[in-house]
Amino acid sequence: MGTAVFSASGTGSGPRLAILDGQGQLKKHETLPGPESTLGRSDGDLRFPDDPFMSPVHAQFSLRDGQLYIRDLGSRNGTWLFIQEPYKLQDGDTVLIGSQLLRFRRLGYPGPQPAEADATRRLGSSTPSADIAVLQQLRADGSARDNCHLSPGRNVIVGRSEGDWIFAYDKTMSGRHCEIRSEDLDFIVIDLASRNGIAIAVRGERPVKPGQKLLIGDQTLRVESL
Repeated sequence: MGTAVFSASGTGSGPRLAILDGQGQLKKHETLPGPESTLGRSDGDLRFPDDPFMSPVHAQFSLRDGQLYIRDLGSRNGTWLFIQEPYKLQDGDTVLIGSQLLRFRRLGYPGPQPAEADATRRLGSSTPSADIAVLQQLRADGSARDNCHLSPGRNVIVGRSEGDWIFAYDKTMSGRHCEIRSEDLDFIVIDLASRNGIAIAVRGERPVKPGQKLLIGDQTLRVESL
């Protein structure tokens, strides 16, 4: 189906966004002017000239067949969509937890260990089993710092003060922020009622639901209505 024709006179308004402050409170409302609307620091239909974290043209909203979509336009800092329910991680996903950027990578299964020439068995931990994925903590330059390896049957709690992977220095992270749950060969990220939620970097085009929040530059937006 093609993009729907938008008529302000016929509908009364386009998709409505709430602009939130640092405490999550409403600052103001903005109405997107058409079925395809761009956001940016200096270009686009909706502009935030005082936001140094937003690219000149950053992201695009599209309304088609009653569904709103968001697409990142190659911005420097990405476009982030906060999850409302458990999310199955895909290879290459980047997750925002507190102020930490964590990239999910699939490793695949290791090959069988060849027998030693003298039949001596190797000593090593048998639990957990083979790592098949990893979460990489990313620095601002995109390089990896710490890693958390993931294996089938092992759930990982991420938090500021409790869990398997602790970020005691991150005041934006809740004490128990989220769980990375192993389900068969997949890994599901689950918000544990954290204060600041969990966001996934938008790759390609992603649907957005009313009530869902986004982080674009330093702006937290919430879709109010379509």
